[in-house]
Amino acid sequence: MSRYDPAEIEPKWQKAWDDALTFQARRSDDKPKYYVLEMFPYPSGNLHIGHVRNYTMGDVVARYKLATGHNVLHPMGWDAFGLPAENAAIERNVHPGDWTYGNIASMKAQFKKLGLSLDWSREFATCDPEYYGQQQALFLDMLDAGLVYRKNAVVNWDPVDMTVLANEQVENGRGWRSGAVVERRELTQWFFKISDMADDLLTALDGLDNWPAKVKLMQANWIGKSRGLQFAFSTIDAPEGFDRIEVYTTRPDTLMGASFVGISPDHPLAKQLEKDNAELAAFNAECRRMGTSEEEMEKAEKRGFDTGLRVRHPFDTAWELPVYVANFILMDYGTGAIFGCPAHDQRDFDFATKYDLPIVATYLPSEESPTELQVAYVPTKTEQVFYVKGFAGEAWQTGTEGIDAAIAFCESNGVGQGVTKFRLRDWGLSRQRFWGCPIPVVHCADCGVVPEKKENLPVKLPDDVSFDIPGNPLDRHDAWRSCACPACGKPAKRETDTMDTFVDSSWYFARFTSPNATTPTDPDEASYWMNVDQYIGGVEHAILHLLYARFFARAMHKTGHLPASAVEPFDALFTQGMVTHAIYQTTRDDGRPQYHYPKEVEPRDGKMVLKDSGAEVQVIPSAKMSKSKNNVVDPVEIISQYGADSARWFVLSDSPPERDVEWTAAGAEATSKHLARVWRIASEIAAVGDTKGRPGEDEALLREMHKATHDVTMGVESFGFNASIARLYAFTSALQKSDAGAIAKRKAAKVLAQLMAPMTPHLSEEIWQLLGGEGLVAKAPWPQADPAMMVEDSVTLPIQVNGKRRGEITVPRDMPKAEVETLALAHHAVVKALDGTQPKKLIVVPGRIVNVVI
Repeated sequence: MSRYDPAEIEPKWQKAWDDALTFQARRSDDKPKYYVLEMFPYPSGNLHIGHVRNYTMGDVVARYKLATGHNVLHPMGWDAFGLPAENAAIERNVHPGDWTYGNIASMKAQFKKLGLSLDWSREFATCDPEYYGQQQALFLDMLDAGLVYRKNAVVNWDPVDMTVLANEQVENGRGWRSGAVVERRELTQWFFKISDMADDLLTALDGLDNWPAKVKLMQANWIGKSRGLQFAFSTIDAPEGFDRIEVYTTRPDTLMGASFVGISPDHPLAKQLEKDNAELAAFNAECRRMGTSEEEMEKAEKRGFDTGLRVRHPFDTAWELPVYVANFILMDYGTGAIFGCPAHDQRDFDFATKYDLPIVATYLPSEESPTELQVAYVPTKTEQVFYVKGFAGEAWQTGTEGIDAAIAFCESNGVGQGVTKFRLRDWGLSRQRFWGCPIPVVHCADCGVVPEKKENLPVKLPDDVSFDIPGNPLDRHDAWRSCACPACGKPAKRETDTMDTFVDSSWYFARFTSPNATTPTDPDEASYWMNVDQYIGGVEHAILHLLYARFFARAMHKTGHLPASAVEPFDALFTQGMVTHAIYQTTRDDGRPQYHYPKEVEPRDGKMVLKDSGAEVQVIPSAKMSKSKNNVVDPVEIISQYGADSARWFVLSDSPPERDVEWTAAGAEATSKHLARVWRIASEIAAVGDTKGRPGEDEALLREMHKATHDVTMGVESFGFNASIARLYAFTSALQKSDAGAIAKRKAAKVLAQLMAPMTPHLSEEIWQLLGGEGLVAKAPWPQADPAMMVEDSVTLPIQVNGKRRGEITVPRDMPKAEVETLALAHHAVVKALDGTQPKKLIVVPGRIVNVVI
């Protein structure tokens, strides 16, 4: 019997799969198709254990579906554009493309070592001109369909990196990478009209039955449908052209509790007033340097500037409200203006308290409640409250009823109109950086903005760029910028903004269906392969990536690149948990923490210490893996030490896949030992000639085999991989302990290899070959559980006497109740307990238990 050696068998089977084109997908009319896709990776250069978990899950599904007779598409590509590559190029003085493609080659080699069932013939990177050229074609089609437009917009501008930043990239008012104070600038930007599809994107969530509820809720909240009132306050002595301030509110039922009007620093009125007020101009400038993410807006101190202007309340012209410029109001949301009702909004309450403004309650918890509030009273819209200043008189109403009454009253009195709005804003796609997909338009002095002709695509990025000056090198690359106008032929200039990298990942799933097509998709291939049957990825992409992909699928249908059936591109979604690892930390002489890699520490005398010095380290358990904390595990090292199958088995076995799993060296070592045990059992079975087992043992083993087949299949079908593996542990033990004959054992061992194949494909191929399996186990039909073999002929019934278990009897499953009673009364424990008397009660629960009451 040879020793289990992953280093020898894993490359052997990887080559065998490649040589046989085992995982190359082709259209077939005689099999049902199945498209499994993991969110594709950014090529950073190194895999981490989180990658191993994510892609192993997809691989289990793909291999299982292949074995169950499906025509499987399981592709791989690279999300390769973006600032990280550009920043790395600047630091290393190389072209971003050289750095990116070098990382792709490195990561692809690492992926290969995992034995993933990927169709590498469909591989592409989003920075391939063949890919982004088709993305440019999509852009032109969407522009023609009215789904793309250009407008001025206020953006976060990093004056050092000289680029627009998303709200999430602004931290404490500074650029996430440069640390520079961010400015709010008005720039001309390109936008996708995603807001046109807001209602459809929201209502269609109800049909996504195989998506996690939490993801659908996150998307629904982001889209943010609301019913409210749009109206205007009349201004008093305002600058010319500003006689009204438009407001949209989702809580018009609180209008009679208004105490101030607030406007954004970017509101046209605020900009007009700052021209003659240096103090206000300084305040606005400071506000524009704030982060605009929800988290930062929530945390920031709420500040305002009294403009001195007043407005009239729409229901009482003698009631005047002050107008403040407030740092918590964004021009992007609603109208850029609000009215504050401090009694029923904690933010407004804090603001009113700070600036000594009235706090007037419009509803209270009860009719007897005091009107003086110490904190804002903010019940849910479904709670009954007592309106003291409502629009249906004093009455008990829910918030929803109060809102409806307010809208009806305001409309009937000519004060505004009830409207439905969405929180979702159009998608700004312009980025002022080099390493991205060029926007295919030209600026002509005579013709204006002109789309590039499709025959001139791709508009390629230049190779000869320099990053020695901050900013986008395309702006100063005259040879690249200069071109002929596609409309009139006169000299013109190319657009130097590139596309947001979310665009690249918003349609890649469709490109995989025909990666070499000369159009964005091949309609026949797209109709055959779409939709993605199973999509797998991190919950961190639950909002933007998935929302943008859903928008793009609709846009691609509208422009003729996807069928109507693919407007929801992902039939099923699974979001996996993270892989965590303990942080090992010591303290430097200056008091700062120093972090150590797992390979630098070891257990000693019940403590974790540094290997080289023996110094004790502080252990912070179950932390998210982070390069900054050095608690990362290199999969290549794990594969070298234990093998890819051990890494795969471990990340699937320790916890349900939607939860986090902690990586431990001890767990990896135990997994390796188990797989060596499986190999040893199979080798011993293969070495034995045909022998007879003890009576009934063959049948018992085969019954266990069929039960294991059923349970493992159910686990894989439901993403319960850890449950499947637990069942495989039990089946392995049963096989090892069985006294069945060699023929039955070989049959069971081959089925064990098949059931393990999605998780440990290399070991399973080796066992399959060893036991005489035909061809590759990767292509062998999935074993079927025989229901008849899962039905036990006998059942063991516990016997309780006065509620305490005293023994058990094994009887035929269909034995009549009277005969079970006779056997139970004859049991020595019952005889002893009765001591010659008759039982008060004898209760037989068929197939479950016997209760004797004395």
